[in-house]
Amino acid sequence: MDAQRALLDELMGAARNLTEEERKGYKEVSWDDKEVCGFYMVRFCPHDLFVNTRSDLGPCPRIHDPKLKESFEKSPRHDAYVPKFEAELSQFCEKLVMDLDRRVRRGRERLAQEVEPTPPPPLTAEKSEQLSVLEEKIKNLLEQVESLGEAGKVDEAEALMRKVETLNAEKTALTQPQNDKVLMLGQEKKMALCEICGSFLVANDAAERTQSHVTGKQHVGYGMVRDFINEFKTAKEKANEEERLAREREAEERRKQREKESERGRRSDSSDRDRHRDKDHNRERDRYRDRDSDRERSREHDVRGYRDGGRGVDYRARNGRNGGRDRYRDRSRSRSPGKHSHRRSS
Repeated sequence: MDAQRALLDELMGAARNLTEEERKGYKEVSWDDKEVCGFYMVRFCPHDLFVNTRSDLGPCPRIHDPKLKESFEKSPRHDAYVPKFEAELSQFCEKLVMDLDRRVRRGRERLAQEVEPTPPPPLTAEKSEQLSVLEEKIKNLLEQVESLGEAGKVDEAEALMRKVETLNAEKTALTQPQNDKVLMLGQEKKMALCEICGSFLVANDAAERTQSHVTGKQHVGYGMVRDFINEFKTAKEKANEEERLAREREAEERRKQREKESERGRRSDSSDRDRHRDKDHNRERDRYRDRDSDRERSREHDVRGYRDGGRGVDYRARNGRNGGRDRYRDRSRSRSPGKHSHRRSS
């Protein structure tokens, strides 16, 4: 009936039997509604694992619908919701395992408190003396039996062996109560505790019963729960490790980028300093060149001035000396006109 109902729901919709009035307030359920079991969507619902066992959790209060699960698996938001649902399932399973581990600890304590079989009490001094006398008699008789057997006296040897058997029976009767007690305690069944599901088992039980327990619903259910917790923790640790390595790679890339930028900055500063140094060197060189040019022009000017000035000085000096003579002659002529006139007339 459930299969037929699910088939009709798939073909006609879950609201196929509602009246028009009921349809007005009806809302189609989708996989992301709070009423839908996210545990069932991603993995398993723990409520389904322990039905009719001592660990039965009762029916799940949320919706388990294969059609909604199929819709979830086809949804483009599937990958985004899986981590959320798995984290919630992990928390629920961890709580189950914590409660189970508390029961396991209590079971261990209970087993540890069981009275261990006490060793048999020692024999009294009287019984110990009797036991020693019997063992000595048995030893002597066995030596006689061996000697008679070597001498070929078989009948006598057999008679002594019957006496040895009688003495052994007395020896057994002397220690039998303690031996029976030890035997009975040794034959008592010992209990063991299953570390997976917390069930009490009979130690060294028959293989069929052990196999029946291992394949039982409670053992399998808690095995699934523990496996999922370990798997989830491993995946989370791996994701955290990958995230840590990614952060380290990003930090390394940023460090390399800063070093490159710093190196470019140093190169740029060095280039600027080189350019400034070249400019300063060029300016200094131009300064020296201009200074040399100025010195050269000044030197050339001094040389030309020296040359031209020297001729002018000599000329002026000569003209000065000659001019002085000329001026003296002119004065002499002005003072002696007759002489000059004589010279003119002659």
